[in-house]
Amino acid sequence: MALKFLQVGKLLSKSFQNLRINPTPSSLLSQNHQINTIFARNYPGFFTKLPADHLWKAVTSVSNAGRKRGRAKGLMRKKNLNRGQIIGVGKANIQWPGLSAPIIRGRELVHRQTLPPDPEHEAKIIKLRESASGKRFNRLTPLERGWSGSKMPGRSIGPPDPIGEDAFEGFDTRVIELKTVVNMKGNMGRKRRLSCFVVTGNGKGLAGFATGKAVESKNVLRKAKNRAGQKLMFIDICDGHGIYHDFFCQFGKTKIFVYKKPEGYGLVCHRAIKTICEVVGIKDLYAKCEGSPTVQHVVKAFFLGLLSQKPYAKTAEAKGLHLVKYSKETGFFPKVVASPTRCRTEKEIRENEIIDYSIFAMDGKLPLKRKKFPMFYESSYGYQVYLKKLEKRRNHFTIKENMLVEHGEMKSFLTDKYPECKPGRLPKREPEDQES
Repeated sequence: MALKFLQVGKLLSKSFQNLRINPTPSSLLSQNHQINTIFARNYPGFFTKLPADHLWKAVTSVSNAGRKRGRAKGLMRKKNLNRGQIIGVGKANIQWPGLSAPIIRGRELVHRQTLPPDPEHEAKIIKLRESASGKRFNRLTPLERGWSGSKMPGRSIGPPDPIGEDAFEGFDTRVIELKTVVNMKGNMGRKRRLSCFVVTGNGKGLAGFATGKAVESKNVLRKAKNRAGQKLMFIDICDGHGIYHDFFCQFGKTKIFVYKKPEGYGLVCHRAIKTICEVVGIKDLYAKCEGSPTVQHVVKAFFLGLLSQKPYAKTAEAKGLHLVKYSKETGFFPKVVASPTRCRTEKEIRENEIIDYSIFAMDGKLPLKRKKFPMFYESSYGYQVYLKKLEKRRNHFTIKENMLVEHGEMKSFLTDKYPECKPGRLPKREPEDQES
């Protein structure tokens, strides 16, 4: 930039090609007054001749060789410096009539005035720029995050969109898989899209799963959950917390062995199966997966197993027999859980008919469990001596536990007749003095 001070005569004699001046009144030119005028010329420079994209490229780009070596991970993101900027609002908090304030307020004419400074003005603009650049992420609570960090699999994306007047109240949709798929075309080349696999349910037995594909992440999530809401199926839950019986299910090369557990056991299974159980409403279950760990195969196999369950009422009606339950928690006391409309007699039951409910539910099959081999020390002489010494007191702990449950204390069958027939108790230790 060049600055020059010239007289009026020299100024008028100059060509007006590179000069821009305001016309001067003749009264000033007639007098011998010297007018100081500032002349400025704007030369094109690096910051004026290039657009903003070229300037940002200097700090946000990396070579192809550097990108292959992983140097593009910590680069600065492009920021929109115009974000948050409002005409008339700046560092100096000034009220401009017609720009940042009305010209007339009621019947009063608004004048320009300086307002008290706003110390948070710059902080707000910086926060807007950082959030727009995508550098900082909102911290998620442990209940909101997915299976690993802030990735989508395992996260909730809300209920499906309502269809007309029908709304999905109480439904929750979980993402099972979100990946990028590529389709190669002869004329279009590689076409990249996102594929999303979700499961939705209301926690009361209604559930469904579906796959959606789209170019943008918002569209693929919306499409997948709406499709899942249109493919609902009903799953019967036993006693409101678990499954009816053990079952085996398979899809492709994926095999799943599912076992019924008592209330309060929890969900000990694959993370995809756990997510499905939370959506369906199952609270207690144990599952073991074998074969291919493909997530979509795991979900499809587990749904096939849930739908193939045989509820108590339908089983009793199909067999024409009473269904009786024996459990360790109730001391193996028989409990009738379902009865048919007409019970068959003993003569009508065939000799080779399956009576065991667990075997009947597995279609006459049982899982082949791996044989447990003896430990290396069980054949030693010392372990045999240990077993001989343990022989006389091998059931002491079980008997003591049963007595405490039934009677509330340790006692013998002669205690009622002879009250002194009780196990001795150690006297309570008195607190020792501080000096001793």
